[in-house]
This record gives sequence, structure tokens and C-alpha cells, in this order.
Amino acid sequence: MTGHIRNLVADLRETMARSSADRRAIVTLVTACILLLVFGLWGRPGSFHGPRLDVTARLLGLDATSEFYQLLRYLYWAVSSVLVRIVAPCLVIWLVLRERPGDFGYRIRGTTRHAWIYLVFFLAMLPIIIAVSFTESFQNKYPMYAQAIMGWDHFVPYEIAYAIQFFGVEAFFRGFLTFGLFQRFGYYALLIMVIPYSMVHFGKPPLEVFAAIPAGLLLGYLALRTGSWLYGAFLHSAVGITMDLVAILQKGGFQG
Repeated sequence: MTGHIRNLVADLRETMARSSADRRAIVTLVTACILLLVFGLWGRPGSFHGPRLDVTARLLGLDATSEFYQLLRYLYWAVSSVLVRIVAPCLVIWLVLRERPGDFGYRIRGTTRHAWIYLVFFLAMLPIIIAVSFTESFQNKYPMYAQAIMGWDHFVPYEIAYAIQFFGVEAFFRGFLTFGLFQRFGYYALLIMVIPYSMVHFGKPPLEVFAAIPAGLLLGYLALRTGSWLYGAFLHSAVGITMDLVAILQKGGFQG
């Protein structure tokens, strides 16, 4: 077994020595695997519980009986998204690959002329969101923070956290992973990226899970063509917040 591991390491070193594109792809894939596992184990709202949640609540003057206690899970989700999906990849880009985050889509300069494309896609999504909102699976799933329906004091902080994690999603999948693989695989990088991206949707309504495939491919393609994932993050956030608002309206509006 040890011999096979040594051979694998040797083969990886040989591949990385061939070209910068190979090295970038290997570093991107290895890093992505690690960060996907880290986020899956410790970055989601459900992973924030027990003593960590209780201590955080006490530091904020809350306890388990507070109406905002469960909201802390989603604030944690936002923070972990920034750290694991934005900060960590940027550190790898800087310190390991010795490249600039702007080369991985972490930029806005020169991309504003493409903003209208994303606005068009958002407007095209609205009738689809409204149509799907009549389904029971949609209404049971959204908002994921059930107390968001209790009023704006719950809805607004949750949606801010929700939007932040969408920026983490786009930075990681359409930024780090897509741009990191593009030099080596070309547009096939989109097919590689969309595999783990579609899998993070497990647990959502089936239609949304399958829709993640074309949506992920489209957002990845636009990121490559525009040189930035940022407007995809705005689009993703706008769609997510709209879905929550429509779901709340289907349930009769805010109850607080």
C-alpha cells in the first residue's frame, strides 16, 4: 500500500512538472476536494450546534429560548462560506499557485458592461419561480430558516446571511474551480465543476436539483466569458431571496 502511495505521489509530481496548467489543475482539484469535505462536515447550518452554538449565543446575550437562537446557525453558515469558499481559495491562489485572484474571476473591473445579461436571466427566471412556488415541495423547503416568516426582523438578517453564502458558492464553483481547471481542460472544466455543484443541492426539491446542472453550466460559461463570477453571485442571491419571498407569500405573508 505504501509503495502505491509513493508511486502516486511521484506520478503527480511528474505531471505537475510538465506545465503550469497541469500544476494549476492538480492544486485546484486537491484543494477543492479538501474544502468540499471541510464545508460539508463543519460549514453547514446543521453542523453548528451543541457547546459552540450555546457559547456563541451567550456571547451575544441570547439563550436557547430566544426567538433568534436558530438564526445563529445561518449566520455561522455565512461566515463559514466566506472563510472556506472565498478566503481559503484566495490563500491557495496567492501562496501556492503564486497567481492573482483576479485570474480566477475574483474581480469586477472591466465586467460591468455584462451586468445586463444577468438582469435578463433574472427576469426570465421570475415566471418559473412563481410557477414552481405553487408546489408543496417548494413551500415546505423555503425559506430554509422557518422563522423568516415571522417578520422583517427575522427575514432581513437571514437573507443577508443567505446572500453571503451565495457569494461563497459562486466564488468557489464558478471562480476557483472553473478558472482553476480552464487552462488544462478548456470548457470541459464546466462539466467537472458542475458535478460537485449539483451534489450540494441534495435535499432540495428534485426539480431544483436537476436544474442545478444547466444553471451551473450557464453561470460557469458566463463567468469565463466575462472574466468574473461576481454578477453570477448577485443573480444567484436575487433568485434565492425572491424564492423565499414568493414562498412566504404563498403561505399567507409574514406572520409576525
